[in-house]
Amino acid sequence: MKIFATYNIKGGVGKTTAAVNLAYLSAADGYRTLLWDLDPQGAASFLFRIKPRVKGGGKALIRGTKALDEAIKGTDFEHLDLLPADFTYRNMDLILGTPNQKQAEKNPTRQLAQLLRPLAGEYDHVFLDCPPSISLVSENIMHAADVLLVPLIPTTLSVRTLDQLTEFVAGFDGKRPEIRAFFSMVDRRKRLHQEITEKLLAERSGVAATPIPALSQIERMSVERAPVSAFAPRGQAARAFGALWSELSTDEKTADEPEPSLSR
Repeated sequence: MKIFATYNIKGGVGKTTAAVNLAYLSAADGYRTLLWDLDPQGAASFLFRIKPRVKGGGKALIRGTKALDEAIKGTDFEHLDLLPADFTYRNMDLILGTPNQKQAEKNPTRQLAQLLRPLAGEYDHVFLDCPPSISLVSENIMHAADVLLVPLIPTTLSVRTLDQLTEFVAGFDGKRPEIRAFFSMVDRRKRLHQEITEKLLAERSGVAATPIPALSQIERMSVERAPVSAFAPRGQAARAFGALWSELSTDEKTADEPEPSLSR
């Protein structure tokens, strides 16, 4: 099971649209795919037409009184399941930071990884749609993920947040997630966007060559409540996400990468 997390310290950079579309494309390739909506706003849950509520809330999942797989919902798309958001996730830092008696010896930054581990036999790919900021939740996400997918709007401040994230992850002991940045909400009419895109691609490894442009088709996801590849498969946005997924899945493939499953 490979875990991808769409994450950025900044908000409003296209994390949810990337998570939704890449998870959809993973499932379309035949991989058993789970998307966990960890943002209390529940945007990914809304886009898949699933009520953003978990019985017992985030506390029940973290405390182990509700198994993770009991909260998972099917979507309208084959091979793709969703663990919906819950508004109690706004308190997730507090829940993770105050373990119960059984969890007293557990590392508070690795609890999400422990929750996901039993799903390894059920899914090939897991995508985590993450809230912004540096917090105990985000540290859990970084320790759980194999790959951090970092959407970057091509601006100076976005590059600065990438530097901060890279420095933070470099301080981890043991396993560290691989950081794969990609350009998001790109407007090629803007000279700054062009300059920063060219500069980062030339100077840094780990930056995907495929940009996701700023397009009205992507904004229509909230109206259609579906991935762009589902409602506009021949559009520019669908082609961009398809090319990005092709690049990421090819680059990230290893000898032990799971083969697509044709049945659930």
